[in-house]
Amino acid sequence: MKYAFIRELRLLTPENYKQVFQQAHRAGSPHFTILARENALTHPRLGLAVPKKQIKTAVARNRFKRIVRDNFRLKQHELPTKDFVVIAKKSAQELTNAEMNEILNKLWHRLSRPSRG
Repeated sequence: MKYAFIRELRLLTPENYKQVFQQAHRAGSPHFTILARENALTHPRLGLAVPKKQIKTAVARNRFKRIVRDNFRLKQHELPTKDFVVIAKKSAQELTNAEMNEILNKLWHRLSRPSRG
């Protein structure tokens, strides 16, 4: 399959998500927020939180997830070994694919810098 997403690159269990939500570094925009926390692995992992309350239709939620996964796939080799959770906000569905990719690239870059605290 052309866009096969490797299972090891995903956050799969509630425990994985819970760890990221505790003591996470945060980068956000008006459209979505990315939380990041160091992991003990050799590669970054991605988790998605796309609430029905924020993005109503399944088509829009799936589009959001598809774009984020693809952007992460292209950027994963430049990212630090962290677990990332992308949280959608209501306005994310109004963005074009190019706008969403541009914002994601800025947020990945912001979270890749060494923390100042």
